[in-house]
Amino acid sequence: MSDSLHLADTIPDELAGMRLDQALAQVFPDYSRGRLTGWIKQGYVSVNGETLRPRDKVMGGEQIEINATIEVADENWTAEPISLDVVYEDDDVIIINKPAGLVVHPGAGNQNGTLVNALLHHVPQLETLPRAGIIHRIDKSTTGLLMVAKTLPAHHSLTTQLQKRTVIREYQAIVCGVMTAGGIVDEPVGRHHIDRKKMTVTDSGKHAVTHYRVVTRFRGHTHITCKLETGRTHQIRVHMAHIRYPLLGDPVYGGRLKLPKNTDEAFRTVVQGFRRQALHAATLGFVHPTTGENVIWHAVLPEDMEQMLAVLATDQRQAATEKR
Repeated sequence: MSDSLHLADTIPDELAGMRLDQALAQVFPDYSRGRLTGWIKQGYVSVNGETLRPRDKVMGGEQIEINATIEVADENWTAEPISLDVVYEDDDVIIINKPAGLVVHPGAGNQNGTLVNALLHHVPQLETLPRAGIIHRIDKSTTGLLMVAKTLPAHHSLTTQLQKRTVIREYQAIVCGVMTAGGIVDEPVGRHHIDRKKMTVTDSGKHAVTHYRVVTRFRGHTHITCKLETGRTHQIRVHMAHIRYPLLGDPVYGGRLKLPKNTDEAFRTVVQGFRRQALHAATLGFVHPTTGENVIWHAVLPEDMEQMLAVLATDQRQAATEKR
C-alpha cells in the first residue's frame, strides 16, 4: 500500500552552497536524509521546476516541491508490548495521551521503546501507513495528546487539516517570569545557524505564530495556555524563550534558573528538580475523517505539573501572609 505526499518550501539563503540532499534535510527535518535522497533520485523533487541530483549545490531561494509516494512504515520498526494511554479509538483514528520520556519515532539511539513501536503492537495494520499513522509529533519530554490515523483515507484527511491549520492544538505551560498579560508571538522559526540541533527565531525560518494567555501568576512564574496557529519544531519553547519567558525546566532553551526572593530550601529543591520543559498538549480537535463531525479531546495536566503548580501556589500564599 502507498500514500501520496506533497511538500513545498523555499531553500533559506543561509543554506547556499550546500548539497541539495543536505539542504532538504534541514528544510524538511521530519524526513531522513536517506529518504529525501531517494526521492531526489526518483524524480519526486522539483527545484525551480527542474530535477537535480542529490549532490548538486543550492544557491538559496529555490522553490522546492516534493510529490512523493510513501510505501510502508520503516521495515526496521518492530512491534513492542508497551503500555499506551488511549484516550479514544475507533475504526479511523486513535488519540493517545503521551507521557514524558516517550520518544515518538524511532531514530538514532532510539530504535526501540518508542510510540511507534507501541502502536505497531496495538494495531499491527499501522505498518502499512506512513510513519505508522502518526500525524504530528511532540517532543520526548512534552506530555499530552497526539492523533494517529488507522487508514489511508483518515491519514490523508488529518494531514490535510494539519496543513490547512484547522486542527485545534492547545497547550498548557509553566514559564519563568511573571507575565503582565497574554499576547501573540509572530516570529519565524528555523534551525540555529551554529547548533543545528536547536531551533531559533531567524529571518530565514518558517512562518510561526503562537497565541498565549495567562491562567495564573505566581511570584516568579506564570501558568499559561498556548494555542498553535502553526506547528514548527520546538515552536512554543523557542517563542517563549524569545520573549524572555522560557519554559520552566527546559534543558535547551530555559537559560539560567531564576527564583523569587526569600524562597525556602524545600521550594528551591522542587523547582530545581523539575528537569523537563513544563509543557503539556492539553487539547486536540479536528473534523472526524469519516463522520465529518467536529471532535475534541482534553487531557488533564500530568502529576508533575500539577504538583509544581501546587508548590508555586503555596509559595505565593506564604509570601502574601508574611507581608501582612
